[in-house]
Amino acid sequence: MLKLNNSDITLSQSATDKIDAIKNIAKSLNDKGLVESDYVSGMLNREKQNSTFLGNGIAIPHGTTDTRSMVKTTGVAVHHYPQGVDWGDGNTVYLAIGIAAKSDEHLSILKQLTKVLGADGVEEQLRKSASEQEIIALLNGDVQLEADFDASLVQLNFPASDMLQMSAVAAGLLKNTGCAENAFVADIVSKSPTHLGKGLWLVGSDKSVTRSGVSFVSTANDCQYEEQPVHALLAFSACNAAHQPLLNNLSRIVFNNEQEKLLQADIEQVLALLKGETTANQQDLADENQAVFKIKNAHGLHARPGAMLVAEAKKFESNIRVANLDGDAKPVNAKSLMKVIALGVKHGHQLQFTAEGPDASVALQSIGSAIASGLGEG
Repeated sequence: MLKLNNSDITLSQSATDKIDAIKNIAKSLNDKGLVESDYVSGMLNREKQNSTFLGNGIAIPHGTTDTRSMVKTTGVAVHHYPQGVDWGDGNTVYLAIGIAAKSDEHLSILKQLTKVLGADGVEEQLRKSASEQEIIALLNGDVQLEADFDASLVQLNFPASDMLQMSAVAAGLLKNTGCAENAFVADIVSKSPTHLGKGLWLVGSDKSVTRSGVSFVSTANDCQYEEQPVHALLAFSACNAAHQPLLNNLSRIVFNNEQEKLLQADIEQVLALLKGETTANQQDLADENQAVFKIKNAHGLHARPGAMLVAEAKKFESNIRVANLDGDAKPVNAKSLMKVIALGVKHGHQLQFTAEGPDASVALQSIGSAIASGLGEG
């Protein structure tokens, strides 16, 4: 497996388009003595055949099989584009990993990138990276990409009689799961939460935080804070921006005046609502919001076509779930690469997509077209 080091990465690059970017990356590969000068033709031809965009702001330009003879030594040249490069089809690349491979070493890189490609907010972290070590840590999975939020961080109907108890419980959940230390709890308890309407409150802190996480506590008691009702409190610990996607989903819930959905939800529904997913008992949708497509890719949904599928789903506002009808048929979030890859989709398997939202019908049509076109593999 290839291991990145600082000398592999060139920071703060710019390019007019992906062709310009690929030529510059090919030059870096050549300057490092990894390839012959004509290898650039193979990289450009490979891009003409199918886009090397993977998703989440990452592309892996590499040569064709007939230019492998031009590879002297297996290696990579990574170019960082803070302003982004238009990679076609509405995709923007912030990190291009140019690969010189004598055989199929690029597959190991794809495997390494699975976590990065499946997490929200990676593009922004790549864009803002200021050092080679930041990029290496991100690609190696050493950076927390998704906030901790599971059943252990949800406490429903706690018998709290005031906001102080709610804050202590919410902060305590984050402390008990390893997201924060005692000083965090003290800071949360001393803060005045923000009222989001209908008795839903929000509070957060970055003091003595070890991991980004979110907790949710509700109470069945009739209590108030600042003359407003208190029904539930959401608390977050922030050591990076990993919690932001959950807060974005919370903002949508509040904007749509749907706080009751959270206040009346069970644990599974709370988790799904804040993660932007749907639960099994929310799948009673109209037939036009469901579609089944057969996977034509010879090797099924491995990392690259899986990433293309996820990238297509992420273009739409609707919640999109996918189930492998030839597997265990359990639906997962179609916008999570790790979950899509975990479906174990092989050639000929049938995938059932369910979409819920304002652009559900268009989303299913677009996903069907992407699958029919081979998800970047022709």
